[in-house]
Amino acid sequence: MKTLYECTSCGGQHLKWSGQCGDCQTWNTLVEIQVKESQRSRLSATLPIANSSIIPLSEVREEEKIRFTTGLSELDHVLGGGVVLGSVVLIGGDPGIGKSTLLLESASEVSRAYPALYVTGEESLQQISSRAKRLGLKGDTLLCLSETEIDRILALAGSTKPKILVIDSIQTMYTEALTSAPGSVSQVRECAAKLVQFAKREGTSIFLVGHVTKEGTLAGPRVLEHMVDTVLYFEGQSDSRFRMIRAFKNRFGSVNELGIFAMTDKGLKGVSHPSSIFLSRLGKPLPGSAVLVTWEGTRPLLVEIQALLDETHLANPRRLAVGLDPNRLAMLLAVLHRHGGVLTYNQDVFVNVVGGIRVLETAADLALLLAVVSSLRNRPLPEKLVVFGEVGLAGEIRPVPNGLERIREAVKHGFKQAIIPKANGPRAGIEGMEIIKAESLSQVLAEVRESVV
Repeated sequence: MKTLYECTSCGGQHLKWSGQCGDCQTWNTLVEIQVKESQRSRLSATLPIANSSIIPLSEVREEEKIRFTTGLSELDHVLGGGVVLGSVVLIGGDPGIGKSTLLLESASEVSRAYPALYVTGEESLQQISSRAKRLGLKGDTLLCLSETEIDRILALAGSTKPKILVIDSIQTMYTEALTSAPGSVSQVRECAAKLVQFAKREGTSIFLVGHVTKEGTLAGPRVLEHMVDTVLYFEGQSDSRFRMIRAFKNRFGSVNELGIFAMTDKGLKGVSHPSSIFLSRLGKPLPGSAVLVTWEGTRPLLVEIQALLDETHLANPRRLAVGLDPNRLAMLLAVLHRHGGVLTYNQDVFVNVVGGIRVLETAADLALLLAVVSSLRNRPLPEKLVVFGEVGLAGEIRPVPNGLERIREAVKHGFKQAIIPKANGPRAGIEGMEIIKAESLSQVLAEVRESVV
């Protein structure tokens, strides 16, 4: 046995302990592990490829990706249209957010048509059965296993040959080839490598549940996210019944896709029209509120941006953004002063995206500034107005992707007026929608002057 010190952040191994990891430069992340001399090089860092040969890229034969549905339309949407055979999906989220519930529902739906195996290392089979009954799942076709030794799990899975395999969670799994404790960097990396090999060899689609740290990132080595095909994050606020699942990596589909679920007494149910849950406006327009048409993955989404300005006597006014980039907020307030003539140096500025969603695209710039001006003047914007567009440092309104699709989504929800970048203006008019094509911030403020000034 040999004593090494392993970094819990990057997985780097060192002969001596130190306060800082020499590989990733993080502090206080080295932990002591015991490694057998003959096993230091046995980690499955790469996948063996049979009959390897070098060929030109033009001669590579394309293979059609075979997908099957998970039984949950919103999860299928985030995955790019369904689960690809032989893919490995890593899903993370805060404790109690609904990861196990989501995968139990999906595995139960898949088991009606194909073999499905649900492996739990955190709960007993009685707890899984109790949850299934509470959710109204029959479970007569779903196979379950309570085990944490990865080699035994793969042996049993090899005999049953499931179409989908759920591992809940990867941090509880271990292999006897290593002496470190379950959840350590080496155990997580080795177990994940074995699962990836099994998925590619047998054509089984595997879902891995991952713990998250207090910073909100997936626990374990960063290499874990590189090994899998798809990385999903399950998000939501504790005081809200809505849950959002977002793709941050997807080798078989687009990233930044967003799926919306509602938590009910019968489990998670997909929300077919997510824009409606974010438009929680009252019967009459309110000051400091603007509706934005944002783009999430492959579909438009209507969200409400709220702003509150309050006079301050502090030397440094507060700038707080929830769901938006706070650094961009400070920059846009400077643009508003320089090119719009609106002063906010004596105001605390608070902005929020209703519903807990995060909007990081630059298309939110124009809606954010109009909400700020509306709050400052205490005058509401027109009731049926939607806005999108990027604001440059020179006060120009820059185009954003998928402008026509955004406008059509707004028409579906009954909006009558839109302020958009001139370059995004459609060649032909859209029935039922008055479109204002703007080139500069000063022009936009002039268009809404009667409302907010």
